[in-house]
Amino acid sequence: ELTRVHLIPSLTLNNHSCREVILILTKLYDFNLGSVTESSLWRSTDYGTTYEKLNDKVGLKTVLSYLYVSPTNKRKIMLLSDPEIESSILISSDEGATYQKYRLNFYIQSLLFHPKQEEWILAYSLDQKLYSSMDFGRKWQLMHERVTPNRFYWESDLKGFQVAPAWAFLMFVFSLSDTHYLTCRIQECSETKRSGPFSRSIDVSSLVVQDEYIFIQVLNAPLSQQIFSDGCDAPKSDMHIISTDENQVFAAVQEWNQNDTYNLYISDTRGVYFTLALENVKSSRGLEGNIVIDLYEVAGIKGIFLANRKVDDQIKTFITYNKGRDWRLLQAPDTDLRGDPVLCQLPFCSLHLRLQLSENPYTSGSISSKETAPGLLVATGNIGSELSYTDVGVFISSDGGNSWRQIFEEEYNVWFLDWGGALVAMKHTSVPIRHMWVSFDEGRSWTKYSFTSTPLFVDGSLVDPGIETQIMTVFGHFSLRSEWQLVKVDYKSLFSRRCTKEDHQTWHLHNQGEPCVMGERKIYKKRKPGVQCSLGRDYSQTVVSEPCVCGQGDFECDYGYERHSNNQCIPAFWFSPSSLSKDCNAGQNYWNSTGYRRIVSNNCTDGLREKYMARMEKCPGKAPRGLHILTSDGKLVLEQGHNATFIILMEELDFGDGIAVSYANFSPVEDGVRHVYKSAGIFQVTAYAENSLGSDTAVLFLHVVCPVEHVHLSVPFVAIRNKDVNITAVVWPSQAGTLTYFWWFGNSTKPLITLESSISYMFTVEGMNAVTVQVAGGNTLIQDTKEIAVHEYFQSQLLSFSPNLDYYNPDIPEWRQDVGKVIKRALVTGIPDEQILVALFPGLPTSAELFILPHKNSTERRKSSEADLEQVVEILFNALNQNLVQFELKPGVEVVVYVTQLTLAPLVDSSSGHSSSAMLMLLSVVFVGLAVFLIYKFKSRCSKTSPRAQKSSSASTDVFKALTRNGNLCAQ
Repeated sequence: ELTRVHLIPSLTLNNHSCREVILILTKLYDFNLGSVTESSLWRSTDYGTTYEKLNDKVGLKTVLSYLYVSPTNKRKIMLLSDPEIESSILISSDEGATYQKYRLNFYIQSLLFHPKQEEWILAYSLDQKLYSSMDFGRKWQLMHERVTPNRFYWESDLKGFQVAPAWAFLMFVFSLSDTHYLTCRIQECSETKRSGPFSRSIDVSSLVVQDEYIFIQVLNAPLSQQIFSDGCDAPKSDMHIISTDENQVFAAVQEWNQNDTYNLYISDTRGVYFTLALENVKSSRGLEGNIVIDLYEVAGIKGIFLANRKVDDQIKTFITYNKGRDWRLLQAPDTDLRGDPVLCQLPFCSLHLRLQLSENPYTSGSISSKETAPGLLVATGNIGSELSYTDVGVFISSDGGNSWRQIFEEEYNVWFLDWGGALVAMKHTSVPIRHMWVSFDEGRSWTKYSFTSTPLFVDGSLVDPGIETQIMTVFGHFSLRSEWQLVKVDYKSLFSRRCTKEDHQTWHLHNQGEPCVMGERKIYKKRKPGVQCSLGRDYSQTVVSEPCVCGQGDFECDYGYERHSNNQCIPAFWFSPSSLSKDCNAGQNYWNSTGYRRIVSNNCTDGLREKYMARMEKCPGKAPRGLHILTSDGKLVLEQGHNATFIILMEELDFGDGIAVSYANFSPVEDGVRHVYKSAGIFQVTAYAENSLGSDTAVLFLHVVCPVEHVHLSVPFVAIRNKDVNITAVVWPSQAGTLTYFWWFGNSTKPLITLESSISYMFTVEGMNAVTVQVAGGNTLIQDTKEIAVHEYFQSQLLSFSPNLDYYNPDIPEWRQDVGKVIKRALVTGIPDEQILVALFPGLPTSAELFILPHKNSTERRKSSEADLEQVVEILFNALNQNLVQFELKPGVEVVVYVTQLTLAPLVDSSSGHSSSAMLMLLSVVFVGLAVFLIYKFKSRCSKTSPRAQKSSSASTDVFKALTRNGNLCAQ
């Protein structure tokens, strides 16, 4: 009924002891279709003697996928339908006898039950949404979207959250570009009630909630090496929480240089500072890709751990009895199964164990121990120089790992029955079997029993998790194509009677003969080996313990200290003991470490306790630290004349009298310190804090800028090809602070960027070349563009004018333009007009420069150069001295301009070797400052030379930039 030839079934079993109920869910997977096609639900109320099929109660066509039992109320059962067919749940409140079906509008991937509230459930959907129910799945509400898989938790007793136990917190991470974890009460998980207790972004898969701790890792940041006492500056790359018992964190941390090993660290009771417990512990990958650390905590006795450590490329098993302070190799058995001596001498040979827990809940795993059977350990392993995965056997210890005996030469699954008083073993093999072995003397002798007449391929065994286990359900197949076979194995008949006082004996826990373990002498009670009596439900396991006098072995080195060969803890090279007082933020006392701390869970008294325990001491004064200065808006740029508001922060200030205070704003005024800068520039702002023990300084560089309003590009009119030219950008106002200049030359698409207002550039192409500058200051960006005539050579002549021009025409732009036209018109020569250029310089006295540009025909250039200049000078001299040019300044005032002295400029040539910048002096700031003058309109007209003008016989020459090269001129 359960299978067909091409189908392979799967099986899920659950049982609980309220009424000896077992529930079994079977599913048929069709490999041709690639999906589950059928399911069946079975129920037994007599511990597996008989089963009832419940398909008619859940729906004949319903295909089930999962079966859940409430961890707080075993009577409540939940079934999930196959999401590929429908989305629904079936709920039972009577141990699976009857069900109610509820439709869902989402597809459940996994469920998480609350550890205390039996009605509260979290459901994670296939589309990464998290839902909650407060009535055991009958109604659901959406909590959040984009939730990280397996990173949501129930918690009700976290420290620091003032919440009644009934108002549990929900912890989860959601996957966004900026990932945080959120907390909320399930009753108030609306959008407005959510909060994130940690503001910084965290790694999306780093959230772990365990006991009273929340562990997270900051996004894109390595684990902090400051809390790990190994003195290594390299970052930690990965961390796994092993245990948080009694507020102490046992963590496995992978260093930057480790691949398949981890280092074990153990914290103080606050989980803040960690000390190294064991290096290079082996790690591996589980079936689902998760990291598995080869560390095992022995159940029933505190402080005992087993670990597989890599030593010189060999894996060896070590044991500790004081929670990681001291480790040693396991002593191999004295004899083998046949009674022959085992030649195995420490440290060259020892016993090595496989420490992996079973990921299959229906097998025992490679190592097991029980709270109800303290001191009893069963593990798979081998004897030799290192751990082997081929030559294995099964070993047992009855005294907490001090001594071992071999019980099998092959791998077996071993289960504990009746408080650990009996052991059941079944061979772990891929071939069919029909026998199991039972021992009542802790594995010293075994009795063989047949549990089936036909050999069975065993897939697993269901063992009641209760302490009075005396029944097993073995399941498997007679062949790979047969249906499921379930075999109930009842051992009650083997326990002939109830145990009496005479059936028990005591044993003393020790560590290689040392009776004090974790500061106590402990005496345990157990059933005498070989006695086949049952303990029953009312069995009370009596443990007698008394504290020991504290010795050195009860203390481990504190954070920052290292143990040396004489067992003394001294400060590590990187650690300063005085740094411990830095946590003394407020109050007058702190715990000053002696370099030792008592092992957590150690109960020793007196002896060396007072010597090694931390001492309460008065907090020493400290210099101020953590001083910071910043602007109120967080910006480092300010406009001139505006208020600058500075906020001063201090991590801690110590007044020297035992009082220390942390400040969020240490400014003299509540809203910060204000200051107005009246000039632009870069200013260094310094905050200084000092007390009698020291000082601290914080510096901020503030850019004060004045918005740029105008820019004028000063370039020469003429430049020589392949010679450097100085170009200047003049801005107004001149005190604009730090400016950035972007220069474009010709057809270039990428600018040259400078912080200076001048730049030197070499033009390589003749003709008119464009120059553009953009000036950026604050939020302002302005530009100006000019053109430069570039030639291989040219001639120039400096000119000067009568000072009367400047006296009667104080820097008026109109007459400057007309003067350039007058000079060009006076030069009536055979030289083409485009070869003559007059440039006017700004400022007083007025000056100008006359340029003779080369012929366009390259063959005529050299031939006419000297003749051109001589001809122009002679014509200009005659024209001006013969009073051919007259200017009327205003009614009644005339000034005649003529030449009294001419200075010939040498021929400027690209091959002459002369400095073009020294010859030209071409600064073109024409319009800057002109608006401040009172302007008189200058007009030129035709007139005769007046006597007054003839008396003005002295003249000087001025450089003058003409923006026009042609113009009309009235000449007499």
